[in-house]
Amino acid sequence: MILKPTAIKRVIFFIISDIIISIFTLYFAYNLRFNFQVNNQFMQNFLSISFVLILLKIFIFTYFKIYQIAWRYFSLNEAKRLLQAHIVAYLSFLVIYYLFPQHFDPFPRSIIIIDLFLSMLFIGFLRILKRLVIESGKEKALKRALIVGASPLAQTMLKQNSDYYISDIVDDDLMIIGTYFADIKVKSLDKIAHILKNEKVQTVIIAKEFPQDRLKKFTDIFNKFNIYDIKILSLSNQQTILKQLSIEDLLARHPKDLDKDRISSFLKDKVVLVTGAGGSIGSEICTQCEKYGVKKLIMLDHSEYNLYMIEQKIKNITTKAVMQSIINKEYLDKTFQKYKPDIVIHAAAYKHVPLVEENIDEGILNNVLGTKNVIDISIKNEVKKFVLISTDKAVRPTSVMGATKRVCELYAQNVISKKTEIVAVRFGNVLGSSGSVIPKFKSQIEKGGPVTVTHPDITRYFMLISEACELVLQAAAIGKGSEIFILDMGEPIKIVNLAKNMIELSGKRDIEIKFTGLRPGEKLYEELLIDETECNTEYDSITIAKPTYYDIETLKDDIKELLSCDDKLSKLKQIIPEFNHLNNTK
Repeated sequence: MILKPTAIKRVIFFIISDIIISIFTLYFAYNLRFNFQVNNQFMQNFLSISFVLILLKIFIFTYFKIYQIAWRYFSLNEAKRLLQAHIVAYLSFLVIYYLFPQHFDPFPRSIIIIDLFLSMLFIGFLRILKRLVIESGKEKALKRALIVGASPLAQTMLKQNSDYYISDIVDDDLMIIGTYFADIKVKSLDKIAHILKNEKVQTVIIAKEFPQDRLKKFTDIFNKFNIYDIKILSLSNQQTILKQLSIEDLLARHPKDLDKDRISSFLKDKVVLVTGAGGSIGSEICTQCEKYGVKKLIMLDHSEYNLYMIEQKIKNITTKAVMQSIINKEYLDKTFQKYKPDIVIHAAAYKHVPLVEENIDEGILNNVLGTKNVIDISIKNEVKKFVLISTDKAVRPTSVMGATKRVCELYAQNVISKKTEIVAVRFGNVLGSSGSVIPKFKSQIEKGGPVTVTHPDITRYFMLISEACELVLQAAAIGKGSEIFILDMGEPIKIVNLAKNMIELSGKRDIEIKFTGLRPGEKLYEELLIDETECNTEYDSITIAKPTYYDIETLKDDIKELLSCDDKLSKLKQIIPEFNHLNNTK
């Protein structure tokens, strides 16, 4: 630990080195001036002159941030700064000398010019030595890396301590190609294959934002040359961070019309209650509530562990953790009366299709009755906005889970909401959720396979969980009541292609993909619309589904019968005529 290099140790090392070098160069300057025969009278003030000059150098070097530079990437820019700092330091010394000559004389002023050049030479050489050592091959531990994108982030990384030796930089900007970036000539992106073929590149660092299709093309090229250590350079909390390229980076949607000001005005200084707060969606909604500065966050979940985890995560706003089931209407009502939420975001639901197929009664009880309870109590307590988190599986459902969510949509759209604006938001799979196929594939790949896919033609929509939740809040902000908003999920992705991409990213090409057959309730593809009719909003990423009328009193009676009857599948099909139950077997 003592020998481990740090920024503080680097500063201390260079300050001490500069003091020693400054004393040496000044003494050497005296000898050069007097042809190595210095009269003792000229040496009487040597220590005082050295003291003043060294203090000036350290102060001005600090002002010019000379001690913050990682000198393994010493270039013309750094040499220029060092020269400027030296000139200012020695000019400052001359000013002091002419103001107080009695403290320095006898002193030949030509020594200042000699010492300026000597100091620049020796102090500059010490700092360039690190780079000379690296480029001579003496530091073989450094990984040889290629940077894709001559961005400010890359420049920042080059100036910091790094575990990489940057051999080449490539970019697609014609204004940048051919220029020098930290003393490295920027080459065209078209040269990537040539560079990888002729250079011993071990790591690729992507330092610029590229569309997903281009990232995928880059990845294919890198994998062709057996390079699997691919990093993404990004900015987080004003710090540059390097992370491994993941499948999420290749699938992320990054909506261009994300309106953070709209979301902020919707949430800021509000009391927000989130059901299912410990789940994948609920916990991310809680994180966004913290980010946008809600007045108080009520986190409700029936899972003790999940509730504890999200409570530990949210630290910067006032929170209340409520361990409660949405099935218990009486207790739920007490919670609403106690905290008086302005906004309710209902994320609590059983979402795992095969598990709900095996536990139909519990799935209907939690998803349908639970949602009805939360909506009814929100209306009773005059909550201003209620947001139902729905799913693409509610569209022409083939599973019990999807059918229950469609019943919830119908109730949310047709209930007499009085002073409460009720909206639903429908979207597909989110990357990184607990029920996502991606964590499962990662685990299987780490174990050496096989990777199991249910069907070669199965497709799904995907979106980053953070982006999906922000769009949910954006849709909620523009909702007036009774709408079902649909998030633009892009094009559906074949799960088998997803598995292949993850295997390629891992570098383990010998892993087998095994098809296991569709699971109960699972269909080959998901939809976001029941028909092609939709209404646009002011945001391209958010549209509104065609409303479906259902007499609310009839729906209430149907839900009551659904909860009590024995043949729940038949009753679900009666409520939702488009429900085509697929009881797939492996």
